[in-house]
Amino acid sequence: MSAKPAIGKRLLQQLVNVQGEMITLLTKIAEAESPSHDAASQLKVQSLLHDALESSGLNVRRIRGRKLGGHLFARPIIRQRGRPLQLLLGHCDTVWPLGTVEEMPVHLANGRLHGPGVFDMKAGLVQAIFAVRALKALGERPAVDPVFFINSDEEIGSPESSQTIRHLARACNRAFVMEPSLGVEGKLKTARKGVGRFTIRVLGKASHAGLAPEEGASAILELSHVIQQLFALNDSDHGVTVNVGTIDGGMRPNVIAPESRAVVDVRVATHDDATRVERAIHELEATTPGTRLVIEGRIGRPPMERTPGNLRLWRHSQEAANEIGFEIEDGMAGGGSDGNSTSLFTPTLDGLGAVGDGAHAINEHILVDHLAERAALLARLLLLPELKLQKRETISAAGEVV
Repeated sequence: MSAKPAIGKRLLQQLVNVQGEMITLLTKIAEAESPSHDAASQLKVQSLLHDALESSGLNVRRIRGRKLGGHLFARPIIRQRGRPLQLLLGHCDTVWPLGTVEEMPVHLANGRLHGPGVFDMKAGLVQAIFAVRALKALGERPAVDPVFFINSDEEIGSPESSQTIRHLARACNRAFVMEPSLGVEGKLKTARKGVGRFTIRVLGKASHAGLAPEEGASAILELSHVIQQLFALNDSDHGVTVNVGTIDGGMRPNVIAPESRAVVDVRVATHDDATRVERAIHELEATTPGTRLVIEGRIGRPPMERTPGNLRLWRHSQEAANEIGFEIEDGMAGGGSDGNSTSLFTPTLDGLGAVGDGAHAINEHILVDHLAERAALLARLLLLPELKLQKRETISAAGEVV
C-alpha cells in the first residue's frame, strides 16, 4: 500500500481542483471597484468578501469606518477559549478611481488575469479564503485559529485601521500578510522599508524684486538650501532614500517669494535610521536672513526588519514550499504595508499573495498558474503549531526591543 502523500501535496491538489472557482471570485471582486477614498464603493466588494468568508465557515463582522469604507473581521464560528490566534491580513481598497474597469477590463489572456487591483491585492484575499477552505475540505484543523482582518484604507496609510491592526497583532501568535509577492519570481517579503512623509514650509518676506529687493527675504532661495540638505541625507549603503517629490512657492516673477513648500518622501530600512533621519529633518534650520522653517511629518510606517520571529516564519515557509514541490526566495520591499505594523508585535511574513506584476500600473496582472501553489503554501503555514519564542520580541516605534 502506497504511503499517503504529504499534506502539502494534498493541499496543492485540492486547490488545483478549485482554481477555476478562485478565478471566478477574483474576477467578481476586481470588477467591484473600490478606491480608498470612496467609502460607498467598499460596500459591494466587502459584501462579496463577507459572503465568501461566511461560506468558508467563519463568523464575519463588518467594522464601520469613521470617514472611510470600514473593514471586515472574521473568525471561526466555533472557537475554544484560550486557543492561540494567527492573523491573515489584507486590504480591499485600490489606487484605481471608479470607471477604470471600463478602460482596463478584468480579463484572462495567455495565463494572465489582468485588471485593476488583481495583483495589489485582491488575488491575495482570494488565496487566503481558499487556503482556509482547502484545510476544511481535507479535515485539517489548525492548532492556531486563523482570523481575518481586511481593511479598506491600506493604500492611503491605514489611518483608520492601524490601531485595530496593532491590537490584533498583539493578540496573535503570528501574522501572514497577503500583499503581492516581490517580483515575478514570487519572492516573499521578509523585510520592508519604513515610510515617512514630511512637508517643509519656508516663510520669508515679500518685496518688489526690482525696486526693493533688499527688503525681501526669499523663501525660494532658502528652500533651495534646504533641498540640498535633504538630498545629503541619502545613504544607499544603508537603504536610506530621501526624495523631494514636489515643490511650489512664490507669487509672481517680480516679487521676492514670501513662501515656498516642499513635500518629502523618506524610506528607511532600520528603526535606528528612522529615528536618525526623522530627527535630522526636524532639526533643519533656516540660513537665509529673514526666513524661517515650519516642518511637519514623521516616519508613519516603521520599518519591517528581519527579526528572529520573522526569520523563523521564513524558514518554515521554505520547508513548506519544498514539501509542496517548489522553491521560494525572499527579499526586501521598498514600499510599506500593514506588515510593517504587525512586525512590531508578532512574527510576520509578508508577500504571500499573488505572483504577477504591474502594481498601480496599467499592466497590472497576476499569473494564474501560481494561484493554487501560493494558496497551498499559506494553507500549509496555517498548520504550523504555536510558535514558542524564547524571547517575545516586540519592537516599539522607537526601535527598542521590549
